[in-house]
Amino acid sequence: MPETLRTYYDVLQLLKRYGTYIHVGKRLWDIELAAVEVDRLHASGLIDDRLYASAKIVLRHAHEQEQNHPLIQSDGGKTDD
Repeated sequence: MPETLRTYYDVLQLLKRYGTYIHVGKRLWDIELAAVEVDRLHASGLIDDRLYASAKIVLRHAHEQEQNHPLIQSDGGKTDD
């Protein structure tokens, strides 16, 4: 049965299998770096076209979600009351 990537976590687990751990400090940057690493895995022939496309779709969606609704605001969650 072919592997299915449905979430950003799934993509991170895929990268871990190849020895890549990502934590830059900002979720958006982490997602962008994960996309670069997935590109590298595909270019070197370690993942097939189907898995590559699936990972890129998941990462694109995660990137859009983070841009539109960040989990942590750039001001650290502080409010001006």
